[in-house]
Amino acid sequence: MYSEYIQNYPGSMSAKVEKFQSSELSRNSAKVFAVAENTAVLITRRDGEDLVLMPDRDSRYQRDFYEFSALTMSALFDDRGTLVERMIDRFPWIGVFKPEGQQECVRALIDAARTAFATNSPRVAMMTLIPWRETASAIAEGLAPVEDDEWYDEPVIVPNPALDA
Repeated sequence: MYSEYIQNYPGSMSAKVEKFQSSELSRNSAKVFAVAENTAVLITRRDGEDLVLMPDRDSRYQRDFYEFSALTMSALFDDRGTLVERMIDRFPWIGVFKPEGQQECVRALIDAARTAFATNSPRVAMMTLIPWRETASAIAEGLAPVEDDEWYDEPVIVPNPALDA
């Protein structure tokens, strides 16, 4: 039950594939497209090779994942310099982080790649890569992270506007 839920969860790209005959696509395209919004759809054809219909975002995640994987693998198998240096060579934006942030980023990216391969889910890797890359972009643009986290120590009570009306 749990794995079935995960496979059909719209937020994850799944290895599960729904099948429809090409005649069903012709007769009831709305139904087929509705299913294809959430998971890949295999269109079977008698007179040709089967086709796969999937959301464009999943196709982009796959393409981006292949590029990410190739760069990460080349860094892992290179023997020059440290792993962090090799990853910065492939992903220069990692260099904007402080040394401890660089190490954390590299570890997170490699862990995400391993998980994505193990679960056949490129989105897992992309959902790790994208926030790290966007954070690096923000830092490069001068939007530095908050260094002083003392303001977290004391909660601020905010009045409820609905109660004050």
